[in-house]
Amino acid sequence: MSVATAIDTNDIACHMAELGKRARAAVHELGQADSERKNKALHAAAAALRDQTDNLLAANAEDMAAAEARNIAASLMDRLKLDARRIDAMAAGLEQIADLPDPVGEVLANWDRPNGLNISRVRVPLGVIGIIYESRPNVTADAGGLCLKSGNAAILRGGSESFHSSGAILECLQAGLRAADLHEGAIQLVATTDRVAVGEMLTMTDYIDIIVPRGGKSLIERVQQESRIPVIAHLEGLCHTYVDGAADPEMACEIIVNAKMRRPGICGATETLLVDRNILGNALPPIINALIESGCELRGDDETRALDNRIGTATEEDWRTEYLEPVLSIRQVDGLEGAIDHINTYSSHHTDSIVTEDAATAEKFMNAVDSAIVMHNASTQFADGGEFGMGAEIGISTGRLHARGPVGVEQLTTFKYVVRGAGQVRP
Repeated sequence: MSVATAIDTNDIACHMAELGKRARAAVHELGQADSERKNKALHAAAAALRDQTDNLLAANAEDMAAAEARNIAASLMDRLKLDARRIDAMAAGLEQIADLPDPVGEVLANWDRPNGLNISRVRVPLGVIGIIYESRPNVTADAGGLCLKSGNAAILRGGSESFHSSGAILECLQAGLRAADLHEGAIQLVATTDRVAVGEMLTMTDYIDIIVPRGGKSLIERVQQESRIPVIAHLEGLCHTYVDGAADPEMACEIIVNAKMRRPGICGATETLLVDRNILGNALPPIINALIESGCELRGDDETRALDNRIGTATEEDWRTEYLEPVLSIRQVDGLEGAIDHINTYSSHHTDSIVTEDAATAEKFMNAVDSAIVMHNASTQFADGGEFGMGAEIGISTGRLHARGPVGVEQLTTFKYVVRGAGQVRP
């Protein structure tokens, strides 16, 4: 069924069941497919993305026009937009996934028992993965490619904003499946923007093994509350950067401007800057100037506002806010312990960074901060599966089970035990 033709609301339950049946049928084939076939599909899909650039841009223009008419926030418009560079990056991501080692069949451990039994722990696919995401059409390519490489079937439910873009991307992914003679049910897209489909998807325990939501706080909360299927959650990215008393001021300024302003609308963007009050008057003014010159609105505590009258007042709510816009809150803290206390109180446990030349302080920060990703002297915008060498990611898991941090091909597997004997029976 082409996603170009949206289905009627009355047919959603039937449509979702059909997707589930096709995905379940594809899982067995994918689990048996060798690396060569999966990689062939990924390379063919990448080639199709590049070949279909004009069609993808036309589909995206339709989505962009509709989003603009609805006065969608600038940060979401940026996530939604495709251009030739971003399309090529999607294709390159699929090629990078193809170059990764195939996790399926990897022997994680092997041992012999005194009775002669040989036991192995072996990686296997999770099964059928339902992925619910919002405005970023590139997630269609990333999620489809990662699931394929890890031997999973994917049912994708993209946001209404990216409906046409995601449909065009899916056609390229399915062209790759056909080129490798793989079941097209391996990667499917829900063919409706009706929110009823999400509710239906969250109850499909007969067909879907794992749900991965990727989007705003309201989406994540709904999925966690309503899903009857295990969830790998990607919560909001309330990220912090702490400038320590032993920081290099020039490095700190460069890192913070990048961490906030490179792409303010992504989940790895720094939302709160913490500064050791012992260096308040030296390191912070140049950072303030650089951020304001970059177009960033600043909100600070009383100590910070005393340095520059261009800084607005930060409230308690600011410390809890993922702006996803060029807005940054700034707070002075009592050294390392103050920074750790603030982060562990307000952080969403996504990504937090320290800027310091003191290696011992950095290690203490990274050990004490309870987040999926902790960094030293690096921009939080590196919180990305591609930057971690994973080719791509489905999201950044902020939970503890079943995966934490970037969710790539290895995180989309589980394991089974393979026991080899020679006629043993248990006494």
